[in-house]
Amino acid sequence: MVARTIARPFERFFERISGGGILLMFVTLAALLWANSPMQDYYNLVWDHDLFFGLSGYALHHSVLHWINDGLMVIFFFVVGLEIKREFIAGELSSFRQAIFPILAAVGGMLVPIALFTVFGLSGEASKGWGIPMATDIAFSLAVLGLLGSRVPLSLKVFLTALAIVDDLGAILVIALFYSHQIYWSYLLIAFGLLLVLVLANYFDVQIIHLYTGIGFLIWFLFLKSGIHPTIAGVLIAFTIPARPKVKINQFIPKIKWRLRKFRGLPEDDTDFVLSNEQLSAIDHIEELVKEVQSPLQMIEHHLSGMVNYLILPLFALANAGVTILAQDAGKNGESAVFTSLSLIVALSLIFGKAIGISLFSWLAVKFKIATKPKNVPWMAFIGLGLLGGIGFTMSLFIANLAFQDPALLDQAKIGIFFGSIVSGLAGYFLLRHSLKLPEQKPQK
Repeated sequence: MVARTIARPFERFFERISGGGILLMFVTLAALLWANSPMQDYYNLVWDHDLFFGLSGYALHHSVLHWINDGLMVIFFFVVGLEIKREFIAGELSSFRQAIFPILAAVGGMLVPIALFTVFGLSGEASKGWGIPMATDIAFSLAVLGLLGSRVPLSLKVFLTALAIVDDLGAILVIALFYSHQIYWSYLLIAFGLLLVLVLANYFDVQIIHLYTGIGFLIWFLFLKSGIHPTIAGVLIAFTIPARPKVKINQFIPKIKWRLRKFRGLPEDDTDFVLSNEQLSAIDHIEELVKEVQSPLQMIEHHLSGMVNYLILPLFALANAGVTILAQDAGKNGESAVFTSLSLIVALSLIFGKAIGISLFSWLAVKFKIATKPKNVPWMAFIGLGLLGGIGFTMSLFIANLAFQDPALLDQAKIGIFFGSIVSGLAGYFLLRHSLKLPEQKPQK
């Protein structure tokens, strides 16, 4: 019963994420069909349309695509930051024994694809794409895992989720260190000064949400101007959000019961719907208690996750996944110019780099007795999980947009991401289906 109570919140998280991944699949297909249809000119026209926000002289002018990638995606990275903080405070990464297994697997899943990409020896701007195959798309990978239903034990779902979260943290560090442009230190220093204000507010347990969102918006603007990619601001702001509730769980029920006593004097006549001032006051206190028993971190993550999974990520996919498969500069034989060595290297690095890195480092962690493998889970299943880790998609597309200024190289990288993610997803699905047995059903009496 206790185990079920602990597992239930994770299962709800798993269902929400995997449901968003299925939606991403349909949106990606729609983007590809749109970009390769007679309406492809409208596809580019929509995302290249200029939008501005602000007052005259202080307005920000950017394309719709830019606002999605540098604006809305900040909210996605903000939620990722909240998830990372939650996992390290009270989740699967909160203790060394729990964390070391997925952490080592994630490290292998980042280092081996990077090494494999580098070994092929691309030169010029194409070599800047080394960070593309290191990323895992948590929504897509969990969606494929969800298709296997009851075959997958909870331990593997938790392992893949924790691995993907560590993977996200690695991708965030790579974006901050290697994919930012010229840095304007004056903006950055002001931004870090404001971050220090939020850190102090967290330290003194200030739980005014509008304070964090208001200052957070200023920090995002300063990062946008500084040259550091503004999505990094979303992660840093998330780390400052308080994780402790004002009212502890063991105090919540007694306080609620005390307030409910105010209703003992309700009239028996149910036609009387007018409450007394004392009863209205009790309702206000109950509503306040309900808010205060949730930490700001958990409450914000809960409210934003739906918008991220069902609006922001699908919109990002629709805007970024539309690559023209048959390029206009194709050769005489009609072969697309986007099927190049870069496409192939990205795909191979995702498929083999992730599978080898995740499964090998998992095996080494168990071999050297650093971690313990879940019981009744064969090693073949970890190779399958490694293949699912090769579904890069969202994060890989995001890094590709930062790595390449040349539209031709960007299209080539997208083809590699799509091909590598599809092969990884299918191979991972069938390998896991083969290696994991359906749970035995108890005979009915």
